[in-house]
Amino acid sequence: MPGGEIAPETIAAVATPPGRGGIGIVRVSGPKAAQIARAVTRRLPAPRAATLCSFGDSRGECLDEGIALFFPAPHSYTGEDVLELQGHGGPVVTHSVLGAVLDAGARLAEPGEFTRRAFLNGRLDLAQAEAVADLIDAASREAARSAMRSLRGDFSAAIARLVAGLTELRALTEAMLDFPEEEVDSLHRGDAGARLAQLRAELEEVIAKSKQGSLLRNGIHVVLAGRPNVGKSSLLNRLAGEERAIVTAVPGTTRDAVREPIQIEGVPIMVVDTAGLRESRDEIERLGMERTRRELERADVVLVVVEAGKLQAPDEPLPAAGTRIDVVNKIDLVPGTEPGRRGNAAYVSALTGAGLEELRHALLEAAGWSSRGESVFLARERHLRSLAAARVHLESAAAQAQWEFFAEELRLAQQSLGEITGRVSADDLLGEIFSRFCIGK
Repeated sequence: MPGGEIAPETIAAVATPPGRGGIGIVRVSGPKAAQIARAVTRRLPAPRAATLCSFGDSRGECLDEGIALFFPAPHSYTGEDVLELQGHGGPVVTHSVLGAVLDAGARLAEPGEFTRRAFLNGRLDLAQAEAVADLIDAASREAARSAMRSLRGDFSAAIARLVAGLTELRALTEAMLDFPEEEVDSLHRGDAGARLAQLRAELEEVIAKSKQGSLLRNGIHVVLAGRPNVGKSSLLNRLAGEERAIVTAVPGTTRDAVREPIQIEGVPIMVVDTAGLRESRDEIERLGMERTRRELERADVVLVVVEAGKLQAPDEPLPAAGTRIDVVNKIDLVPGTEPGRRGNAAYVSALTGAGLEELRHALLEAAGWSSRGESVFLARERHLRSLAAARVHLESAAAQAQWEFFAEELRLAQQSLGEITGRVSADDLLGEIFSRFCIGK
C-alpha cells in the first residue's frame, strides 16, 4: 500500500462551497460511516441507492431532511465506507448536520484528506489525485479537459509506459553485468542503445505535452510596456474585448498596473497594462513606473509597444527576443503599413483591430504554446522537475561506457519518474500536496 498505513479515524466535512446554495453536502469516510448513518438517519441506507430521510442529532431533534447515500468499501471515492448526506444548502443547517456527524464519532477532516485516503488506498495515484484539485481550479475549458484526462489516468499511463520500458532495459542491463565486458555481444549493446534512444524520444514527447499543459494550468503573465501614449491601454482594451483601461490623449494617464484576464485558444492569460516608461518629475508617475519595473521582472512575455512612424523604445532595459514581442501600434496613422508579423515584431492597430489575431498567435508562441491539436498533460511544477531529472539521467546513461554506471543512471531515471505517480513519494511531499486541497475533498 503506497504511502504507509491509513489512520483509523472516521473523518467528516462539508463538501460544498461555503455560503448559501440549493444543496449542502456533508461527506463522511472511515470505519464508523455505517454507525454514523444509523445515528443521524436512524437507518443504514442501501448501498449506492439514494434514500430520502431525516437528519437528526443525538437528542432526536430533526435538523434537516434530504438524501443519504452510502458507499461500502472498497467501492467508494476513498476506498473506505463513505456516507454522503445531501440536505438544504444554508450554512446553519449544513453545519448543524456536520455537528451531529461529529458527535456520532467522526472528526473534522483536514484539507485534501479524502483524496489523500483515496491515494493511500490505491484508488488514485498521486498524479490523478492532483488532477482532482486541478479540475476544480481549472481556469478554462481546455484546462478542465486536460485535468480530466489526467484524472482518467492518461498522464499516469504515459509515465507507466516509460517506467515499463526502463524496467525492461534495466533487466537487460543487469543480465549483461553477469558477463565479462569482453564477452558482451555487440548486438546486445546495439539493442540497449536502441531501447535507450526510444525511451529518450518518448520522454521528450511527454515533456513537451507537460510543458504545454503547465501553461493551461498556470497561465501566462503578459506585461504591456512602452513609452507614454503609444497605445498600451488601447491594446489592452482590444485584447480584452471591452473598455478596461482609461484611454486619453494625455501622456501618463496610466499610473498603476491594470490587470485583465483573457483567454487565447483556451490558455488563460493575465494581461497587465503598466505606466509608461519615461523621465518624469511627477512623484505619482514615478511610483507607477517603479511598479512597471516590478511587473517586468515577473513577466512571462513582454509586449514592448511603440508607435508606428516613431519607433522610439523606452529608455529601460527590457527582455531580449524570445520573451518579448515588439508591437508596432497605430499603423492606421501611417498609410501603406500592412498589419501582420515581420520577424519579432507585430504590426497592429489597436483602434481598428488590424493585426491583432497575428499578435495573439505570436504571444502564445513566445510563451511556448503550440496549437498541434494533441492532448496535453496538465502538469505541475514538481512533475516538470521530475521529468527534467529523468531526462538528465537518461542523457548521462547514453554517455556511459561501463554497464554498472549505465544501470545506475537508469535506476535514478526510473526513481524520478516514480515520484510523479507517488511510487517513491516521501510523507512530507504528500503533506505538502494535499494541504493545498479544499476541505471536503
